[in-house]
Amino acid sequence: MRKKKVLIQSNFCKAFTGFGKHKKNLLKYLYATNKYEIVELVNAKRSSDEDLKLLPWKTIGTMPEDVILLQKIRKDQTRWRNAGYGHECIDKIIQEEKPDIYLGIEDIWAFDGFTEKDWWNKIHCIVHTTLDSLPLLPTAVKMAPKVKNYFVWASFAEKAMAELKHDHVKTVRGTLDTDNFYKFSDEKRIALRKKFKISDSFIIGFVFRNQLRKSVPNLLDGFKIFKKNNPTSKAKLLLHTHWSEGWDIMRLLKEKDIGREDVLTTYYCKVCKQYLVTSFFGQKKACPYCSSKDSLETTNISNGVNEKQLNEIYNLMDVYCHPFTSGGQEIPVQEAKLAELITLVTNYSCGEDCCTKESGGLPLDWAEYREPGTQFIKASTSANSISKQLNKVFNMKPNAKKKMGKIARQFVIDNFSIETVGKQFEDLFDSFEEVDWDNISIGDFKERDAQYKPDNKLDHVDWLIDLYKNCLRMEVDAEDSGLKYWMSQISKGQSRSQVLDYFHKVATKENNENQKLSLEDVVDKDRPNKRIAYVMPQHAEDVLASTSVVSSLKRNYPDHDIYFFTQKMYYDLIDHCDAIHKMCEYIDEMDADCFHFIGRADQKGLFDLAFFPYKETKKSIDYGNHGRTKVEYQLA
Repeated sequence: MRKKKVLIQSNFCKAFTGFGKHKKNLLKYLYATNKYEIVELVNAKRSSDEDLKLLPWKTIGTMPEDVILLQKIRKDQTRWRNAGYGHECIDKIIQEEKPDIYLGIEDIWAFDGFTEKDWWNKIHCIVHTTLDSLPLLPTAVKMAPKVKNYFVWASFAEKAMAELKHDHVKTVRGTLDTDNFYKFSDEKRIALRKKFKISDSFIIGFVFRNQLRKSVPNLLDGFKIFKKNNPTSKAKLLLHTHWSEGWDIMRLLKEKDIGREDVLTTYYCKVCKQYLVTSFFGQKKACPYCSSKDSLETTNISNGVNEKQLNEIYNLMDVYCHPFTSGGQEIPVQEAKLAELITLVTNYSCGEDCCTKESGGLPLDWAEYREPGTQFIKASTSANSISKQLNKVFNMKPNAKKKMGKIARQFVIDNFSIETVGKQFEDLFDSFEEVDWDNISIGDFKERDAQYKPDNKLDHVDWLIDLYKNCLRMEVDAEDSGLKYWMSQISKGQSRSQVLDYFHKVATKENNENQKLSLEDVVDKDRPNKRIAYVMPQHAEDVLASTSVVSSLKRNYPDHDIYFFTQKMYYDLIDHCDAIHKMCEYIDEMDADCFHFIGRADQKGLFDLAFFPYKETKKSIDYGNHGRTKVEYQLA
């Protein structure tokens, strides 16, 4: 039996992101089983990118290779963002790869529109997404009936979906490499703390990206209360983050009258790759290890510690505190648990899973506030609750603390390890039947009806639904955002005839666009010959005269196939010319320059030479040959 082909779409497996790390772990696990043919689909990259090479599995980028098309897409920010998620190429990729299983690991909006594709659920489709707030994102809820295999990273989202009668949505965690994080021996930990002169301090740690949803002001308030109530603790707060983005931490310290010496941070040298834990003393400083000038900065996503060093930082801590407004998983919480730290976590969103007795954590109380615009519920963590739980850990007996730390580590291994999560997906994949692609027909463009006229006796909602279905071949309901937009336009006085005219124009445009072939569709890839593109879109006399030119080209380049690009109406004028290998339809995208054909920079073109004799040489580049010309220019 053949191996099932699995297409996994997300951030690049080498990307230092939550999605990227999870994807890397999952790919490594599945590849090691030797049970599947694996294809990695990489968001926001082209297949030609050098980064995508030298991996043990096939890797494809989601972005189009066509530079001209990319320039066009970039002008529309929504389209550009969606292109990064594969919206321009996904249909073609599915058609070409013919996977049995599609697994998408991304924010839920990345899949917006995918569930309407004609391949969706004809193959086994899985969505593994993070949801971080209540009420759940409407897009996530709307998709639920159309996603048979729907997995979220945190159980609060599963519960919320169940309340909405979507009982099939289940929790599957994001993976962690549990081998990289562990508790040091007492001797090693003592030596490490001595190195940074914090041997007798009670270290409260927080590892985070410095952004607004991380509740730094609340933590500082809680720390201040705890320190006041425990003056002998010699407590210090270790903020492992970048101090030049997000919260202005120095300003907050001054505002709250907290001594700078009481708050530590991590510096990292981009030259020698070593780190330093100390109080904040500015950015771009000389490294105390290698003396490199301006090389030392607080750790950040561009220059930061590796996982071995990060584990050392966790081992400097006596307790881990993670107050936040909401989150999809909050990976540092699990990393801290693996180092057998008791974790204090806001009891909201994904934090609900990690602040229980069973997880080796303690809950932080919070008050609700609403995020403007989205109306999401967000958590403002109680400073008094932070102080109370810190006090609990500080006064905890060593044996109880040790026992709780071991519970924390085992919780992560049981729920987040590569082996646990990988096995969940392996079992799911094995339960699927192979897809018989011989009996699947997808990707056929359904011609739009640019003349369709809906029944005007229908009410506005049904009239629009009918128009979408029969004019644009789209299935929508009353909750569709596009339909709601047109309802608002009608309520503002726009007539049905104006709406109908717009739909007809869109239908005509889509018909025209989908009738065009790409260059890849045009060329005969099975022929050994090299290729010349000769472009003469119009006029009749120029097209006809070009037959003598291409005949000359053929004599100079006998080992090349000549593709003549012009408007279809002129095909009869040139079909007698034996020098022409193929007549091809001219489209507007070809008007930019020769690089559309021959490529540029790292993009390999489909043609070796390209000629644009109709263009004025002073206006634009009209000839491209990669230095392989045999044409002589006679200069008067």
